[in-house]
Amino acid sequence: RCPLLDPNGVGRYESHLQSLGWRTAATPPTPSLISPLLRLYHLGAPAAAAADAVPAKSPRSAASKVHAAVLVCLFEDPSSGPRILLTKRASTLSSHSGEVSLPGGKVEDGDADPKATALREAKEEIGLDPALVSVVTVLEPFLSKNGLNVVPVIGMVSDKALFKPVLNKAEVEDIFDAPLEMFLKDDHRRTKQMNWMGIDIPVQFFDYEADGKKFVIWGLTAHIVTRAAAVIFGRKPSFDELPRPKYASAPVAGTNESKP
Repeated sequence: RCPLLDPNGVGRYESHLQSLGWRTAATPPTPSLISPLLRLYHLGAPAAAAADAVPAKSPRSAASKVHAAVLVCLFEDPSSGPRILLTKRASTLSSHSGEVSLPGGKVEDGDADPKATALREAKEEIGLDPALVSVVTVLEPFLSKNGLNVVPVIGMVSDKALFKPVLNKAEVEDIFDAPLEMFLKDDHRRTKQMNWMGIDIPVQFFDYEADGKKFVIWGLTAHIVTRAAAVIFGRKPSFDELPRPKYASAPVAGTNESKP
């Protein structure tokens, strides 16, 4: 069980935060982020062990092979709580052009595990120094519509002011952040039926505006971010979750089961 927090929310439990890799002791997280951090702390060990049990590029069955990883990169805003970094893919890309996504990509030779893949891709795409990111845990793999097993890696940036985005314009057109809790609420959400390979499936969309620009978060990115928000805040979304398409969840490494 998570220990009870002291009145200041940090105090004598600073060691728990340090074990998460929280890097800026001078600016510890406020109470609004303490509970999610401690929840991830206790979740992290078994989840990370399950993913690392089948490292990238090792022999394994096709069902459990990790093909790609994305970084669910969080930071704290004093007024809105945890926020998530998102990107808009370049309009010149051949696949998913102009869509909102998480930093990440396919596993490459030399990547030790999904965490290494996610951090490398974030560095290449948006110039995020891996030294600024404290990786807390990983979530279960998600299966993309193209058959890729994608592992979400949850990381925290303790001081966003230290992050100076440098976009790889060949891959990324824009970067923005949104309140993570938004993905558990119905305020910005809509659904519609879409056809995939002759099958009609319900798809959810989250509409968001930042700096006068409109963004739409949907597809695998929306599934992953909603799942991450539910885990971090420890509650289900306020809306009825749509059934995932058959491609949307992959077996957890080391098991024969898929997570909901």
